[in-house]
Amino acid sequence: MIAAPVAGALIFSAAPVAAAPTAPAATVVAAKSAAADPFSVFDVKLTATKKAKRGGKIRYTITAVNTGPHEATAGTWFVGGLFPKGVDLRKITYRTSVDDTACELIKRELFCVLPATVKKGESIAMVFDGRLTKKASGSQKAVLGVVSYNVETGMENLSKEELDRLGVPGFGFVKQATTKVVR
Repeated sequence: MIAAPVAGALIFSAAPVAAAPTAPAATVVAAKSAAADPFSVFDVKLTATKKAKRGGKIRYTITAVNTGPHEATAGTWFVGGLFPKGVDLRKITYRTSVDDTACELIKRELFCVLPATVKKGESIAMVFDGRLTKKASGSQKAVLGVVSYNVETGMENLSKEELDRLGVPGFGFVKQATTKVVR
């Protein structure tokens, strides 16, 4: 189980970050160490419900391909991110084909550890279903994707919080999705 979401791996914290886009397909945000190259780079595709009514259902689907250069070992990568303010976070459910997936929500960030190794060229997919609040309005923006850490052998079972605390280089491969709230 994840102890806490990565505050420094995505663009959500006040920690210094350096943006380094790899391809038009994903935004890469490096945490802690801008000099390190990621062990595993993910090409992320994010789809979301385009329009929804207040109180209506909303779905996010994250598909990520490990483009290398190395495999992403179980416990070194996480799926999720920042959900919109208009989503009722108590009602988010998730699906994936990876057994024993565990997620934790802290504030607006939900991250899941999928206990699987993703080799170069392999992909993973995860679906998050939620519901807008009755007060949701305007455009609801989510920033979701994959966070991958340059974890050394023997550190695979550390939480995201501990990886951040230790200064292990983390990289966010994220996309933004917008859902328009309609009447």
